[in-house]
Parts: sequence; structure tokens; C-alpha cells
Amino acid sequence: MPQAQTPVPVTGLMPLLPILSINFVGTLGFSIVLPFLVFLVADWGGNAIIFGALASTYSAFQLIGAPILGRWSDRFGRRKVLLLSQLGTLLSWIIFLAAFLLPANTLLSVDSALLGQFTLTLPLLVLFIARAADGLTGGNVSVANAYLADITDESHRTENFGRMAVSTNAGFILGPALAGILGATVYGPVLPVIAALLISALAALMIQFGLRENRPLPLNAKPGIKNACKVFGQETKECYQLKGCDETSTASILKLPHMPALLAVNFLVMLGFSFFYVAFPTHAALGLDWSVTDAGTFFAVLSLLLVAVQGPVLARLSKTVPEKALVVGGSLILAGGFALLLSGAGVVVYTAGALIALGNGLMWPTFMAMLSRLSGERLQGAVQGLASSMGAAASIAGLIAGGLIYTWVGPWVFVLSAVTIAATAALASALPGSGTASSLH
Repeated sequence: MPQAQTPVPVTGLMPLLPILSINFVGTLGFSIVLPFLVFLVADWGGNAIIFGALASTYSAFQLIGAPILGRWSDRFGRRKVLLLSQLGTLLSWIIFLAAFLLPANTLLSVDSALLGQFTLTLPLLVLFIARAADGLTGGNVSVANAYLADITDESHRTENFGRMAVSTNAGFILGPALAGILGATVYGPVLPVIAALLISALAALMIQFGLRENRPLPLNAKPGIKNACKVFGQETKECYQLKGCDETSTASILKLPHMPALLAVNFLVMLGFSFFYVAFPTHAALGLDWSVTDAGTFFAVLSLLLVAVQGPVLARLSKTVPEKALVVGGSLILAGGFALLLSGAGVVVYTAGALIALGNGLMWPTFMAMLSRLSGERLQGAVQGLASSMGAAASIAGLIAGGLIYTWVGPWVFVLSAVTIAATAALASALPGSGTASSLH
């Protein structure tokens, strides 16, 4: 009978370096272009609403692709699907780069009281296609999280998810810095896009040659079961099922204990952050009168604090503080940070940023560890894919609604973020506890 490969949990930092490096490189490739997107949209005829639509395009197509890729990773292996996802990202950067070679021909002009004035040009349309292609294959994060869950034992689950978050934030720190250096050349935003393309190619090579498969492989042939009824021409139904080869429906995932509440927490966290991400840059420029440098400095400090919290601070606290307490307490701290953004004082805004970093740094990696633990081994990819899909839906709603709400009520939109995150604390308080985050069984 064909044999299946059994995943082997690992301990220590060194065995995690391949997946952490891949996550870092993938984040770096995306974040290196972020500072230029809004300027490219404006240069190619768009306005703020078009920029919001572009930001939502990735999430909209990820909503379609992430659950499929998650299920495929359960069936065919994490590494194969992670490579497919990264190749999709590489293709998207090639399409993105092609937009610079196209003439800015006008395809559509709009002058509306609701939507404002904008022009849809050929390069702008190609930019939408590039973001859609990346979103459709955007299972990098969910499959990488499932891979990490496969190779992590229970006692190090929260600590290792914290390391994954550190690698993500490190990419977000270095990416904008590189963008500033490369964008200052005579080539403008073209060079950062080329850098993103090369970084994405590097990530694909790292997956292909530096990452080992660590999921149970499906059997290549049916077990050799002999059925005597077939000898006499009687039709029979095969009554066995290959573990890991079944199609997993959303309904079966929702039947897992506590899974609806976990997915609700996931959705609300992404929704609250989306309000913040779309509203704060506008608030910084208009409400706080910050320059691009001021805003960049704030986000750099925020990312550095997140690295500190999700690394040594979380590693130490996870050994003594109960898992549920980290999720609930972190959520309340995060909600307090959002509420403080109502103030226009620079010191208070930076204090809010520190609370946002502390709360998110304690809550999110611990929550991801809780989600993976309660998902069970067989449905890791499917659950992570569904969670990413719901997160994408929350991002779409938050990015579109957050900008509109800010135009109506100004910085009070941050109170809405705070209330949304506080609701996650209430939901998380009803989840089962499992002692300290580093002693899960």
C-alpha cells in the first residue's frame, strides 16, 4: 500500500528560518511599492475613490482564491500551493511593470458629484488587472500560516506565530525604506517595481529549493481492497475515504467547536483595522497636517514597536499569561489605542500608536495560534483559507466604508474602530482557555 508522509513538528528557530524568510521576502516585495501606489494612481488619472477601489481589488479577488488555495494545500501539500501562489505574485509584478510601457490613453472620463472627477486610462486599467491577479493567487499568508502550524508543537505555537508576525513587520519596515532610496533615482517608481519583481522571483526560488514539504501526502492509488461481490457482478459502493483527500465545505468548517466565534473575531479585527488604515493617512494629511515624511516616520515607529512586542515581549508573556487573557487584554489595549487617535496632539497620537502596537502584538499572534489549535490537524489549510477569505471581505467593507465615514464624521471613525475591536474582546472572552499560551495540550 502507498505510504503517506507524516509531518514532523520541529523546535527552535533554525528549522523555522525557511518559512520565516519566505514570509519576510514576500512582505518586502509588496511593501516596497506601497509608498508609490497613490501617486501612480493620481498620475494615471485616478482620484481617492479609485485608490480605495484599487486597494479593495486585491482583497476582492483574494476572497475567491484564498479558500481554494487553502483546501488545495490540505490535499496536495503546502509547498506546492505556496509556490503556485508566489508565481501568481510574480506574474502580477510583470503585469504591473508592463503598465509603465503603455500610453496613457483615456478609456473613460467621469465627472460626478458622488464619485468626483477621474479618468480611467490604459495603464490604470492594467494596474487593476495586476492587483486582481495577485489577489486571486494571494494565498501566501494563509498557506504559510498552515505550514507553520504543521511544523510547530503545541508548547511553542504562540511563540512561533509571534516570530511569523515579526518577519512580516520586518518586511514592512525595510520595504518603504528601500522604496525611498530607489524612488529617489532618475527612474522614479519604475525601479521599486523592478525590485519587487526580483524579490518575488527570489521568494519563488526559496520555496522551490529551500522549503521541504511537511504535509501528509495523498495516496497515489486506491488501497488494494478486494471485494468478493465484484466477482459475481454485483455493484457495490466503496466505503473508505482517504484522509486529507476529501472536499471540505464551509459548513463542515463551521461545525468545528468554537469556529464561528473564532471566524467572527477574525472578521471584526480585520474590519476595525481597515477603518484605521484607510482613514489615518487622510487624517494625518488633513487633520494633523503631517507631511509624507511625518506619516512614514509614524508607521515606521509603529512597525518597530510591533516587532519588539511580537518577538521578545510575547515570547516571555506567553510562558506565564493564559492564552485567552492575551487575546482579550490585547484587544482592549488595541481598542484604547484607536480611541486615543481622536486627539490632535502629536504626543497623544504616538502614545496611541504605542498602544496599537502593544495590543495588536499581544492579541493577533496569540489569536492565530488559538485558531490553528482549534482547527485540528486535518483542516488547517481549509480553515486558514476561509479565515483569509473572511478577512478579505472585511477589508473590502472597511476600506470602502472607512473613507466614506471619515468624510462624514472625521476622526470619530477611529471610535468605530475601537468599538469594533472591543467587540472582539467580548467574543474572545467566551472562547475556551488552555492555560498559558506556551503550555497548550
